[in-house]
Order: sequence, then C-alpha cells, then structure tokens
Amino acid sequence: MDITKFIVSSREKALLYGDHATYRSQLAGKLLHSRKKLNIATKNRGKFSPKVHVTPEQIAENHEYLRLQLLTAERAWAHAMSMKAAHSADKKGMTGKTRSHIVSRLEKGARYAEKLAETLSQTAASGATPTDVLEAHAYAALLRGAAQFEKQHWESCLKSYSVARIIYGTLSTSAKGDIFKDLLSETIDPSIRYAAYQAKIPRTQPIPAIAHKAFLHADAGLVERIKSLNPDVLKAGGGQEVKEDAVPVTEAAPTTLTWRSREVKIEDAAIAAAWASVATEKSRLSQKLSSGSLLLPNDMAAAYDDILTRSQDAVDATKQAIDELKSEGVTQSDPRMQSLQITRTAVNYELISWRIGRNRVLIGKDDGAHPDFGEAQKKKKKTDVEEVAAGTRHKDEAPGRQIARLKEKVVLYDGTLQSLEAATELPGVANDQELSSRLNATAQYFTALKCLAISRSHSIAGNDVNALALIKHALGQCKAALPVLSGNEDEDDSDDEDAEPSPRNILVTKQDIQLLHDLLSGEQQRSRALVEIHSLEKSSKASSNAPSSSSKPLVSQLSSYPAGGIDLENIVAYPPRVEAIPVKPIFLDVAWNYIDYPGNQAGGGGPKQAAATTAGKAGGAKKPLTTAEQQQEEAAKPQKRGWFGFGR
Repeated sequence: MDITKFIVSSREKALLYGDHATYRSQLAGKLLHSRKKLNIATKNRGKFSPKVHVTPEQIAENHEYLRLQLLTAERAWAHAMSMKAAHSADKKGMTGKTRSHIVSRLEKGARYAEKLAETLSQTAASGATPTDVLEAHAYAALLRGAAQFEKQHWESCLKSYSVARIIYGTLSTSAKGDIFKDLLSETIDPSIRYAAYQAKIPRTQPIPAIAHKAFLHADAGLVERIKSLNPDVLKAGGGQEVKEDAVPVTEAAPTTLTWRSREVKIEDAAIAAAWASVATEKSRLSQKLSSGSLLLPNDMAAAYDDILTRSQDAVDATKQAIDELKSEGVTQSDPRMQSLQITRTAVNYELISWRIGRNRVLIGKDDGAHPDFGEAQKKKKKTDVEEVAAGTRHKDEAPGRQIARLKEKVVLYDGTLQSLEAATELPGVANDQELSSRLNATAQYFTALKCLAISRSHSIAGNDVNALALIKHALGQCKAALPVLSGNEDEDDSDDEDAEPSPRNILVTKQDIQLLHDLLSGEQQRSRALVEIHSLEKSSKASSNAPSSSSKPLVSQLSSYPAGGIDLENIVAYPPRVEAIPVKPIFLDVAWNYIDYPGNQAGGGGPKQAAATTAGKAGGAKKPLTTAEQQQEEAAKPQKRGWFGFGR
C-alpha cells in the first residue's frame, strides 16, 4: 500500500511549485475524483449523503477506499498548515481563534488517520501487511503529535511523536529507509527536542532515550507488532538503526570533554552522541590503516570520509546548542556558554586536524618529501601495487607529467596551510602561546614542503638557480620549525609503547621534521653543486668561443697579457681590411707655423721672421731693434689667448 511513500511524494510534488494552499486545492480535486471512482460523490443539485465509515472489507476489495481516507486526512493537514503559514508573518502573533481553527483541522486529520489505522489493524479482513499497519499508526501519531504541538500539550506531544519515531526507526532498515530517515531528521526529531525543552527535560538526554522512555506507555499491541519486525529496536534506544558493533547512545556517550588540560562538562546530548561517534570512527580508522593490506593514497584518503562526517556532525551540534542559548538570552559570561565555546574550539580543531590528515595521506609517503614520479595514482592490480611498494618497478615519467604531479602536491599543501590558518583563528587559540607557536611551526613545516615541490619543478625545467633559492628558503623554514616540533609531543598519545599508532592528522612528529631537515640539507648541497657545474660549463663555453672572428687579434692587444694563452691562429687580422688608424690632429700642423726655434733668426722659418724682413726692406733706414727692446715691445703688446688668437 505504501502509505508513507504516498504521503511524502504528494507533499513534495505539491510544495515544489506551490505552497500548502496549492496542496490543499490539489487534494480537493483528487478527493472528488476518488469519490467519483467509488460512486459515492454527491451529484449536482442532489441530496447530500452522509459519509459512511470505511470497513476493512471495502479496503480489501478496492484500495481506493484507503486512498480516500488518506486524502481526507491530508487535506485537513494542508488546510491547517496554510493558515499557520499565512499568520506566521503577523506582528501581533497568532490569535486564539486562528489557533483553535488550526487545531480543529489537525484534530480532524488525526481522527481520519486513526480510524484508518484501526481499520487496517484487522489484517485478516483488510489484507494489510504488518508494515502497512505500522505505517498507518505512525502517520496517525504524526498528525496527533502536530495537533498536540499546537495545543502546547507537551507531554502528550512527546508521546505521539515518540510513537512515530519508534515506528519509523523500525522501518528505516527496509528498502524504503531513506523516506523514513528524512521524516525523522526533518520533522520528528526537531519536534521532540523542542517539546522536551518545553517539558523541562534535561538536554543531556538524547532524543532516542527520550522517545524510548515516552514509548513505554504505548499500546501493548503496537509494541508487539514492532517487536515482531525488529526485537532489538527498543533495546538500542528509541528506534535507532542498529548496527553490528553499535553501542547504545545512553551508555557510550561521554559526559566530559578535555581540551588543552581543561575539562568541560557536555550538557547537550547531541554533542555527546556526536563526540562518541568521533571516538568510534577514530578507532575504526586506526584499524583500517594499520591492517596489513596495501592501500593506495586515494583509498587511504577515502577511509577518512566517515570520521570527517562525524566531526562535522559534532561541529553542527555545538553550533546549534550555542544558537539556542543565544536565542534564550544567555550571556557570554554564563558558565554554560563558556563550556560550549571551549567545546566548539575542540570539535572544530578536531575537524581541521582530520582534514589535514586526509591531505597528508593524499600527498604520499613522508608528506611528499621524497619524489614518487614512478608510482601511478590510478588503481592497479594487486601485483602492480606490490611491485611499486617494494621498489622493484619504476617507470620514468615525462617531464611534463612530473611537473603536473608536483602541481597537484602544491595544491594540497595550499589547502593544508589554509586549514592551519583557520585553526589559528579559532576562539582561544591566540591566547594559548604554546599551541599558537606549534601551529606556526607546523605551517612553516608545510611551507618548506611546498617550496621543495616547487624547487623540484624548477629543477626539472632546468632553472637550477631558482631551485637553489627555493631550497634555501625551505631549509630556513625547516630550521625555524625544528626546535618547536622536536620538543612537543602529542597530547593524546599515551606512554604505552604497545599502543596503536595514530592516523595522520595535524600532528607533525619529531621524526617528520628531522627527516625533512636532513633531506633539505642534502638537497641544498646538491643544488649548489648543480649551480656550480652550470657556471663552470657556461664559462668554459665562453672561453671556447673566444677565438672567433669577432675577437681582436694579438697584435691589437699587445698592451695586455694573454691570461688564457696565445692563440697562434689569431695573431693578425687576415685578410686585411680597412680600419681607422690614429693620426696627428690638424691643429698641430697649424700651430707649427707659430713656433720659433733658436737659430732660425738668420734663415727665417716662421711668419714672424718673414714679416720682420719685409718691414726692414720697406723702411730702408730703420734701425734694427736690440733683443732687450724687442722683449719690452712684445711685453707691451696685449697677449693672445686661445690656440688661434681668438680672444674670449
């Protein structure tokens, strides 16, 4: 009959494109069509016929009678929800008349659903299966709980919703379990939590325990029907899905949480249950990773999915608890709020820790410190995996593929550094000097690994100088982080040497940082040697190219000693070519005419002597001047400045 599937699918289809009023109008049309099919519809202008109770025999003959009852109950529920939605935005709130009208509609729907459940309980006459009977009882309890919720009768509301939760929890193990799980998480559990809060029930009690306690007053026949399907459902606490290794929540949930030597009390049941699930998944992860089977990095990373989901549930539960206290007007100085803030930091730090651990196993062995270009990341056969792990098989990859693999590592390192930055921003971390320094050292450790990966890509591309600079920076980061990470131990590790090793998380051990330091020291020496070899090769190429046609011959370089030896093939330029040669400037020739030398008075060699001879011939009787008189005459004349006598 699929009662729950019919109800859920009808609501989803109607609310996908409309609201509850649209759903109500659709149900009215379906009801009329159903009555016409059963030939019980009131004809036009005909006499009204009162509604007759549906018998089990009618349902056995035609399932349309079952559909008729469900549509009638759903129409009443849709009418109530449409009125509630229409008055939810009123500033004055919902009036008493409107609330009573909503309650009357929900009561009508609950009565129709209860009559249907009672009719189907006669399985011999109705032909209903035990699952159909339980679904009808759960639907009736759901509508009755909604009516009690609007009446604000919290005890009755808890009982009704507890019946629905136990039944849907029992049926959630079937093939249609997703539908029942959605009803539990979206409708029933929030209503039970709010009703329990109004009923002054402590929050330390989880929802399954509350539902189990309220279900003890249920009908004995209903209890027997549930036990016939799943005898252990009432023992596990409130109709939860029972796993093979599951532990009842009431017994396994922790009551305290320890964070950085501070122990706080867990007062919220959802946080306690989520934190217990984190501890359980941690042990499972340790067992899976410590098993003897060889796992590829992708398979190891997939093993972290469950613990990440449980950690996120703990974070969400803590946030919801803080929001509830804020809505109640609780101040930050309240002890409950202070405990929740510490819990919030602890669960967020745990979530970030496992995210970093997942990135570390994806990067590879030793956090990607050693190159693994020969190992393929895709899934292989078992023999191939064993050969790769043993190191007996190594296939060189192309340089482009190697650089692409290094880029993938750099992306994972960036994600890890972002997670570490988020961890430093958690409340209370900045005030914890020891934790803050350890997080900074961890960030320096992954920064060194990132620089190492980038330097390897430069080395593959042939940029040895850039690779050396990055290696030097990485070694500096590693040296700065070495004292901090070598002196701190994991807070969660016990002193027992036989304890199982913890999976990869945010903790960087002393062996990890020491291994990276030794590796970077060797890589620095190697990079220096490569750069030196590259420099020597460059200088040797330059010297080998020295006797080229463009270099000067030896005859032109006689003023300098040939340090590299004499090139006997480049003594002179051959064949000779026209070249500029140094010559005496022309102004020296001009100045030569104005220079008087001793002994040139008789012969006359300059313009001054020629001028004096010409003047003597022209004057005839002019007495020649003595040497002293000539000197006085020349001293009286104004002196010329410049080379050619042009004064300035």
